[in-house]
Amino acid sequence: MAETIIRPLKAGLIGAGIQASLTPAMHMKEGAAQGLNYEYELIDLHRIGASPADLPKLLAKAEAQGLAGLNITHPCKQIVISFLDDLSSEARALGAVNTVVFKDGRRYGHNTDWWGFAESFRRGLPDADLSSAVQLGAGGAGVATAYAMLVLGLQRLAVFDRDAQRAAALTETMARLFPAASIIAGRDLASEMGQAAGLIHATPTGMTKYPGIPLPPDLLEERHWVAEIVYFPLETELLRQARHRGCRTLDGGGMAVFQAVGAFRLLTGRTPDAARMLAHFKAMTE
Repeated sequence: MAETIIRPLKAGLIGAGIQASLTPAMHMKEGAAQGLNYEYELIDLHRIGASPADLPKLLAKAEAQGLAGLNITHPCKQIVISFLDDLSSEARALGAVNTVVFKDGRRYGHNTDWWGFAESFRRGLPDADLSSAVQLGAGGAGVATAYAMLVLGLQRLAVFDRDAQRAAALTETMARLFPAASIIAGRDLASEMGQAAGLIHATPTGMTKYPGIPLPPDLLEERHWVAEIVYFPLETELLRQARHRGCRTLDGGGMAVFQAVGAFRLLTGRTPDAARMLAHFKAMTE
C-alpha cells in the first residue's frame, strides 16, 4: 500500500524588519499541538530587498506556492487592500488588513488586530473606567486600538498623533462608526490627560529599536490605567513609569497573542487554544 503523504499547511508574514517577530513561532507551536504539519515563513521586505510596491508579485507567489494565506504587518496593512477581492466588515471599516486568506482563487482580507487588543484589554483590565481615554498614535495600530476601545464601550476618546491630518482622519472615521461616543483630535495633551481615566499607547516608541517614552511621565497619575501595544520589550519605559506611579497597566503581549489567535483560526480553519498560545508566548518572552 502506498504511503499517504500529508502535505504541510503553509502560511507566512509579509512586513519590513520582521526578523524578531514571534508570530511564526506562535502559529507553528499551536499547529504542532493540534497535530498539524504547519510551516510558517517570514517574508521580510528588508531582507529580500523589496518594498510595498512588490506586494502584487509577493501575493501571487504565495498563492502559486500553495499558501493558505498571509499575515500582513507594517508597512503593508493599508496598501494590500488594493490587491484583494473582498474584505471583512471590520477590515473595510478600519481600512487595514492584517490577515489575507487564499480560498477558491480569491483573496479575502481580515483584521484581527482590533479583536486582539479588545480581548487583551477585556481580560487584563476588566474593571477599567471607560468614561474617557487619551490615545497616542493614529496609524494602522491606532485605528485598531481606537475601534477596539469604542466597541468595548469607551465614551470619550482624544487622539494625538505627530501627523495632525492622520489624527483628524482617524477621529472622522470613528465618529462615523460610533456616533454615540465623543471622539476628538486632541490639541492639549496635559489637559486631556488631566481629564482622562486612561491612556492607550499605539506608536512604536518604546520598542527596542525606538527607545524612549511617548509622553512626559509626570502626566501619569495613579488613577490612570495604561494600555500598551509594544511587546518587544514587554516592559517598556512607559509601563515602568506608569507602574512606578501606581497605575494599572496592560502590556502589549496580549494583543500580539490574540491577534495571532484570530489569524490562526482564519488560516487553518481550526479553533486555537488561547491559553496554550498565551503560555507559548510567555515562554518565549521570559
